[in-house]
Amino acid sequence: MPELPEVETIRRTLKAQILNASITGVEVLWPKSLANITAGELAAAVEGQKVSELCRRGKYLILDIAGSGFLVVHLRMTGRLVVCHRPRPDDHPVDVHTRVIFHLSGPDSESRELHFIDQRKFGRLWWARDEEQLASIVDLGPEPLSDDFTAAYLQEVLSKGRRNIKAILLDQSKIAGLGNIYADESLYLAGIHPARSGSELTEEETGRLWHSIRSALEKAIENGGTTFRDYADGEGRSGRNQDFLQVYGRGGQPCYKCGSRLERIRVAGRGTVFCPRCQI
Repeated sequence: MPELPEVETIRRTLKAQILNASITGVEVLWPKSLANITAGELAAAVEGQKVSELCRRGKYLILDIAGSGFLVVHLRMTGRLVVCHRPRPDDHPVDVHTRVIFHLSGPDSESRELHFIDQRKFGRLWWARDEEQLASIVDLGPEPLSDDFTAAYLQEVLSKGRRNIKAILLDQSKIAGLGNIYADESLYLAGIHPARSGSELTEEETGRLWHSIRSALEKAIENGGTTFRDYADGEGRSGRNQDFLQVYGRGGQPCYKCGSRLERIRVAGRGTVFCPRCQI
């Protein structure tokens, strides 16, 4: 599933191509991709309107449709948003898994399309008519790369209850945008065992974890996100961060730091890879 770095990379690449473009038409090829609006209602809301801004909250991409509302996209497992230029070359037909197509024009003279592609059909699009409805759809904790996410905030979140640290990191109401990949990577960088109770962490350990979360996310954004199979940015390009992962997806392989065999267990219902020597 695309996490914060992947969605942020998509936002940046799409913004360079569709900001201030006008939506001239909408094709809904699989109506169930729309969570709270019909195809006709969506067309009526967005056609003739401009994409005035592209934002991100956690794993959600938000298109601000000037004068109308907000289009909210969650890619889930296999969703992608890719710009296709028109006319389409004969050797580049519409992807068979395309669910929604937005036809765009301007601000230059080039016509293009924004394709929502989703092989497994888990991704969803919501329509929010105003900021109040948007807030109800995207109800999340602070952004881990924002000023609101401080070491003190993380300490407060960890100190409540006895949940394991990984479960807390995956809780979107506490921290927006972290998923399995970057939870594992952050805990490894901080030297913290994923099954430990969050309330056990010392102030020094919490500070290390806070720094590691930000470092892992910033590095992944710099590398264009992590691609294993489905993820691609708004121009259809794969990420490079998979080449730099320290533990995620490497169960049974040697730790880059100490050479110990990385173990794979289940924590918070998720497959989790860690180093039994480096993470305590």
